[in-house]
This record gives sequence, C-alpha cells and structure tokens, in this order.
Amino acid sequence: MSAPMASTTRGVTRVMILADAPVLRRGLIGMINETAGMQAVGSPGEPRRALTLADSARPDAVVVELGAGRAATLNACRDLRRRYPQIAIVAIATSEDPAVVNEALAAGVRGYLLMNTSPTLLGWAVLAARAGRTVVDPQIRRTEGGAEPVAKPLTPEVPLTRRESDVLDELLQGQSNRQIGRNLFISEDTVKSHVKAILRKLGARDRAHAVSLVLSARNPGCTCGAHSFTATGV
Repeated sequence: MSAPMASTTRGVTRVMILADAPVLRRGLIGMINETAGMQAVGSPGEPRRALTLADSARPDAVVVELGAGRAATLNACRDLRRRYPQIAIVAIATSEDPAVVNEALAAGVRGYLLMNTSPTLLGWAVLAARAGRTVVDPQIRRTEGGAEPVAKPLTPEVPLTRRESDVLDELLQGQSNRQIGRNLFISEDTVKSHVKAILRKLGARDRAHAVSLVLSARNPGCTCGAHSFTATGV
C-alpha cells in the first residue's frame, strides 16, 4: 500500500480533476481554485490516467466526470481507492437515477453531484467526503431497495416561515445571496435577513453549518438532499 497522501501546503486541500471534456475540466479547475483552501493539482486528464496522475500529483481528493464513460470512470475510482484508501472522490454526474448513484457509491465515490452544481456545493462536498461523509446532490432523492428514503425531521423550536424554507432550499443548492434573490424575486438584503433568521432558528454558526445540519438530519451516515422542516406563514 502506498504511503498516505499529504498536502504540500499546510491547510490546503489538493484536488485532482479527471474529466474527458476539456470545457468541463477547465470549469472544474476554476471552481476548485476559486474555493478558499483548495487548489487544483496535477495535469488534468482522462479517468484512464487516474493512477498515473495520482502518483505524481499526490492529491487529497479527486473530482471525476461521471457521464457517458461511466463504467471506465468507476473502474478508475475503484483503482484509486485500492491504491489510496484514504482518498476522497467526488463525482460530477449527468444521471439522477438512484441506481447509478448507488453504483457510484459502491465504487468508492463519496460525493455525487449533478453537472449544474455550484462552486460552494462542490467545495463543501469535497470537504465532507474527506471527513468520511457521503454526500448526494440535494436535487436527487435516493431510494434504497425501491423504497422511499426515510427522512429524520429536523424541527427548529421556532418553525421556519414558508419564505425561509424557500431560501433554505436555495442554500442547499449552494446559491449565493444574489442568485437566491433573483430566483425568488426578492432583494439581496431580504435574502440576508432570511438567512440570519434561518441560522438563528437552527442554531447554526454559518451557512455551511446550516446545510450540514439539514443534510445530516436525513441520515447520520449519509448526507443527502431530502429534508423536512415545519414551515408556517408566508
């Protein structure tokens, strides 16, 4: 077994990108490099070069494209996990099929996000995967054995209003205050007020902590997209 990987810069998460599509590779590199505490490393390339690139780049995490060549990519993920068991693998995928999600998780993927993910959600998923959590895009409702997933409600002492629940849904998508305002047709200042109220009611330190609380409530061992809140008012 190879020696554990280590960041050359203290506190920086080194992330390797494996994607066939050049445009996607460039986009993912930009998203990682724009995320505080993260750095894209190594020569980005195709999944078939995974082990060669990992041997030279020594990443802490790997972000892979999971699209048309899914079988080959998942084989690469299995190879990476065998050689580097501690590596965190996050997939950027095209399919919302629960069977595909489960197949990816079985191959060693610890984060499964859709192609339209945001830089915030991608960065959070990488950190969560490194911490040993399983992250599934909030847009996907996973099913186990054909049954609907059972959510563990997280109910604040003071219920969220309907509008606060709408804002929370946007936070789960990793949207910025400006984008939330555009999506919900409200001002950015109003969004900030709702976010403050959400944090207070959940007892969360910040936005990331709020998202973590909501997603973790669904299943202590799995961070998934479904959540349940009591909402009142408008």
